Amino acid sequence: MNSVQNEIAVLEENLRLAELGPDPKFFEEALSDNAILVSDEGILLAKSKIVEAHHPGKNPKFLDVQMTDLKIIDHGLTAVVTCKGTYQTLQNSFTLKFMRVWLKKNNRWQIIAGTVSK
Repeated sequence: MNSVQNEIAVLEENLRLAELGPDPKFFEEALSDNAILVSDEGILLAKSKIVEAHHPGKNPKFLDVQMTDLKIIDHGLTAVVTCKGTYQTLQNSFTLKFMRVWLKKNNRWQIIAGTVSK
């Protein structure tokens, strides 16, 4: 992996850990204020909704989150990530597919776009 791919791999691991926390601060910092995020139902999600959903006690807590099939495509100041995430709660387990676009601006990586599908 090159340096961009290594940087993004660390951020993706931090994202996984923030899902487990949950850690809304990570999402506040990692998501661009004008990020375009599309749910598996085709609904446009605001950054504020993502951050709110990751406050402790807002949703079922994940007991485990595992990311597989991680691919990071380096485009210089932009990186495209695809992966699968398997989430374990007390009641069930489910897998989602993700695509995220990270942009490096002002020496900081942020997610500017993303999709999730079943």
